[in-house]
Amino acid sequence: MAGNDVAETVRVVYPGDGQRVDAYLASLREDWSRAQVQRLIRSGRVLVNDATVRASNRLETGDVIVVELPDVELSGLAAQVLPLHVLYEDAHVIVLDKPAGLPVHPGAGHADGTLVNALIARYPEMAGVGGQRRPGIVHRLDADTSGVMVAARSPLAYLDLVRQMSQRQAEKVYLALVRGYPQPPTGVIDAPIGRHPTDRKRMALSSRGRQALTEYRTLGRYKGYALLEVRIHTGRTHQIRVHCSAMGHPVAGDVTYGGRAPFLQRQFLHAHRLAFTHPVGGERLEFTSELPEDLRQALDGLQGE
Repeated sequence: MAGNDVAETVRVVYPGDGQRVDAYLASLREDWSRAQVQRLIRSGRVLVNDATVRASNRLETGDVIVVELPDVELSGLAAQVLPLHVLYEDAHVIVLDKPAGLPVHPGAGHADGTLVNALIARYPEMAGVGGQRRPGIVHRLDADTSGVMVAARSPLAYLDLVRQMSQRQAEKVYLALVRGYPQPPTGVIDAPIGRHPTDRKRMALSSRGRQALTEYRTLGRYKGYALLEVRIHTGRTHQIRVHCSAMGHPVAGDVTYGGRAPFLQRQFLHAHRLAFTHPVGGERLEFTSELPEDLRQALDGLQGE
């Protein structure tokens, strides 16, 4: 194949029929985008039945696909000492309670001052784990979403945690305050999500998007709002925000998806609980983050109305 700079080789047997190579591979793992897969295909790092392919080639049942993932260079990100609320750490994983307002990784409008900058300052060995722009990151929270998340400190942990996320073996539970009262009070939203057709900063329901599955349960009713426990079984960008908005009950304070609320300075969305299997020890770990002060005060204010 392409060369000797291989960090990981993935081998799968295609179980379906007729799907494009790039679409199928992009659906396998949360950390593979379609654009990344297409770059791998163009560079000769994807073989189907021992032959190079084009992204548009159609797969047949039983096709053997081999993907070589290149080794990553050390991150060029700046190490910045920032406050971190660490819930757990060992040689392989770090579990954090992320505050609202802290972006997970650099992007448009925030070249530094992110969680990643803080992580490589505290754990320099993470600079070569998983990717140059997002070292150690196996799942993400929006900048204005608070709560518990895990990052990988070693290459072995990175690969295994990414696998757990993509195969839905990690449990992710959120608390969300939404406008109105969802009916039924408990339900499942199964609707694919993709980029908004005209606004590239937003996501939307799309028949051409990736599968997204959200389960919710009403915990309490307030004046005009409901507090939901939300479990996501996939990890699409803005998944909870898009799904709640689509059912007519946007997340309170989420101005992007129609949930403007005068009593909130950010969206009421908090990663409350995270469970996963330790990538080395094999034990099941579970961590909880209680609602931060700003969200607790918002609930108290609604109870008093």
